[in-house]
Amino acid sequence: MRQFILVSAHGRTRADWSDLMHAGRLDIVCHAVISALYTSNAVRDDVQIDISLNGPPVPPLLITIQNHPNATLSKKDIGTLIKIAQRKQKGEKIIEAHPGVFVQKKQWHTVVEEAVTAGKKVFYLDADGTDVAVADIPSDAVFVIGDHEGFENADVKFLKTSATPISIGKRVYFTSQVISFLNIWMDRKL
Repeated sequence: MRQFILVSAHGRTRADWSDLMHAGRLDIVCHAVISALYTSNAVRDDVQIDISLNGPPVPPLLITIQNHPNATLSKKDIGTLIKIAQRKQKGEKIIEAHPGVFVQKKQWHTVVEEAVTAGKKVFYLDADGTDVAVADIPSDAVFVIGDHEGFENADVKFLKTSATPISIGKRVYFTSQVISFLNIWMDRKL
């Protein structure tokens, strides 16, 4: 299964918000989820997205969303699903907040380390990385993507030790556009 890890630098970690944009740019998170999981007429069953919220008041919070046979995943309800997950969060224990939506208190670095331990290839976006057109990217790749603020220096150091940098070019794109591009690129390779 293809996996996206979205690192949201300031995404609120408690369901005390009413406006996605002013909740640490959860609007960017919603667009990323739509790009990761939806095609024109279906929900992907070969992709999951792990959302790492690192904003106040109690970071980090990890929300995983994937297709589920009993899920009622609608593009317009992604914000509501995030809020439901935030409300049901109970510490480090994994809670299924909704079919296909899981929440726990977990650092995204741990998710990357678990992927590496499981033998998966992990990639992160870097303008100076290997061009995606020539990179050896398996169908079950893990992609670590930052939001509009990118990664902090300590996170870049961590990624350099556990992931491979890839590039889709020198131009800067929206997070959701990067995810769409990678999904399309990977779909074409299958």
